[in-house]
Amino acid sequence: MPEQSHIVIDLRNFVSWFSLLKITQIFDGMGTSEILEINGADAETKQDLFKILPAASYRIIGSGEEENEDGFCQVVIQKTAGAVLMDQ
Repeated sequence: MPEQSHIVIDLRNFVSWFSLLKITQIFDGMGTSEILEINGADAETKQDLFKILPAASYRIIGSGEEENEDGFCQVVIQKTAGAVLMDQ
């Protein structure tokens, strides 16, 4: 059975920079092992997400390619014990 997401956000209709800000705020507030499901990310947001989150802070559970004809995709990540709060 697939793991259940603890937090689900939908980024459709949000500009890329705002989406990244919102994701980092949510991610900082997550506990270790919690799962974040991001729906409606465009290719640019998805690419930038993996640049701004420290690689040791998460593991990718799922990363779909194009979700629909508009190019939206889904990313599911789990916060790991190696996560460091970004404001420290």
